Amino acid sequence: MKRNIRRRGRRRMEEKMKKKKTLPYLPHELITQILLRLPVKSLILFKSVCKSWFSLISDTHFANSHFQLTSGTHTRRILLMSTSRPRESRSIDFEASSLDDDSVSVSLYPNFIPLESYSFIRIKGSCRGFLLLHCYYEQRLPMFGIYDIYIWNPSTGFHKEIPFSPFASDPDKQYFNYFYGFGYDQSTNDYLLVRMSSDSHFNDLPPHGEYFSLRANTWKEIEGTQFPYRNPMEDEQLTVGFLFNGAIHWFAYRCDLNRQVIVAFDLLERKLFDMHLPDDFHRELNEFGFWVFGEFLSLWAVYYGDDVHDNSTLEVWVMKEYKVDSPWTKTLVLPFGGTSRKNFPPICSTKSGDIIGTNSHTGLEKYNDRGLMLEYHSYFNGRCGWEVALYTESLLSLPNNEQAYERGIKQEE
Repeated sequence: MKRNIRRRGRRRMEEKMKKKKTLPYLPHELITQILLRLPVKSLILFKSVCKSWFSLISDTHFANSHFQLTSGTHTRRILLMSTSRPRESRSIDFEASSLDDDSVSVSLYPNFIPLESYSFIRIKGSCRGFLLLHCYYEQRLPMFGIYDIYIWNPSTGFHKEIPFSPFASDPDKQYFNYFYGFGYDQSTNDYLLVRMSSDSHFNDLPPHGEYFSLRANTWKEIEGTQFPYRNPMEDEQLTVGFLFNGAIHWFAYRCDLNRQVIVAFDLLERKLFDMHLPDDFHRELNEFGFWVFGEFLSLWAVYYGDDVHDNSTLEVWVMKEYKVDSPWTKTLVLPFGGTSRKNFPPICSTKSGDIIGTNSHTGLEKYNDRGLMLEYHSYFNGRCGWEVALYTESLLSLPNNEQAYERGIKQEE
């Protein structure tokens, strides 16, 4: 009897050993190549599979390789974030079949706890998955220009506070007279936060340019800066630069030439240059801005008619060859009479040609190229005061900050 029990036990053990030997095995190199082709959302979840996957996905070289390998299929999202407390946010894949599909709230706890300690937040730029934030305390309202600066990756939670510039003038000077930008210099693998004071009749700020290098972790002055520009409409949003083709672009009024222009800062050359506006862009504008339409640098402008529900239009110009003197081509005149608000500032266009924009600071609307509303979704329950920005999902961290990032992840785990 005992002998039969021992035989059965031995047989079970042999069967287990055979099964163990036949388990599938994938070499580490093949696993790496598979993971490199997965979306960021999946990779963040897969960090919890095992220690080796956590270490691999958290590695800086893996993050860089993933970003380059998936450059043609990056998931681009719209981030909606309330400017005041209690902080709310929503991240939307705008290429999804519906604006409500694949919509997930971006967790700020413990993703970015410092955000909740601030009373007011502005988004000042977006680049390679990072957002540039200006964060204000209750006693430091935006009109006084005093703020803390953070760079934040909402996909991973990585964030870094930027020190105050030693070259800055009195921070209590006019807030709207600074132009801000955030971009990436591929030649040096460096991110630059650019800030330039404008020529204004409202204060005595001298024209001045400076940038913060994330790689060097220091502020630098832009030598020989001649910046005879000012905000053409004293609109805060126009001081936020638009990143395209390795340069940051702003709308500006050039005081010495007495005309409106596009002024751009080349991130590689570290210098400014002007670009002209379309000839018929100088009519009285209600709202206008930059965006990418059909992969080209584009301008949009909203014109209101006598009856905003009947003949208001969105007009779009594109620069099909990116050069200083290249012509602009008007490619779209979109009527949007019947929209539920007086204006429709667009945010982005989908691959199918639909246009997504904001509505009354409560939600998003989607239109086709004939002006027909396809979708409307309200967020934050009609609450006023929120920021909107496009960003690309990425696993990237900033230069010289990888170790701190990995320590932060381990603490969260």
